[in-house]
Amino acid sequence: MSLVQSALADLDHEMAQTRKMLERVPEAHLDFTPHPKSWPLQKLANHLTDFGLWGAVTITTSELDFAQPMPRVEAPTTAAGFVAQFDARLADFKAALATVTDEQLGETWTLRMGAHVIMAEPKLSVLRTTVISHMIHHRAQLTIYYRLLGVPVPGLYGPSADEQ
Repeated sequence: MSLVQSALADLDHEMAQTRKMLERVPEAHLDFTPHPKSWPLQKLANHLTDFGLWGAVTITTSELDFAQPMPRVEAPTTAAGFVAQFDARLADFKAALATVTDEQLGETWTLRMGAHVIMAEPKLSVLRTTVISHMIHHRAQLTIYYRLLGVPVPGLYGPSADEQ
């Protein structure tokens, strides 16, 4: 088993769980925030679609510089739109994963803001922390939004209280 297969064995499961969450985005509540410091639901759900993109960028580049102009993409406004964007980005991530070698996963990937280096870590570490664990963190936030809005929360690691 390769390093990528071993280290990312849970990738399909975690991505499938995130997809389940996006399938339930309540379109009537895209502006909802549970707290003034929280993101609106639409921004949070859109961010969850970013992790496939982040994975592909991590594998196919050596750095990302936030000081450089980023392409502007309008956030979806429907559950189907979030799922479609997520699926497309995940497909790109999986295609990149299929080509990466263990040696390449050990190469340093850098996140910077111009000359300021935010982080510089092996690509495998970036995939596990900044991509997968970060996605799980934001997915958990979305479960709170759903609970407060009365949206049934899907079971992610077994049945949820809404599925019992």
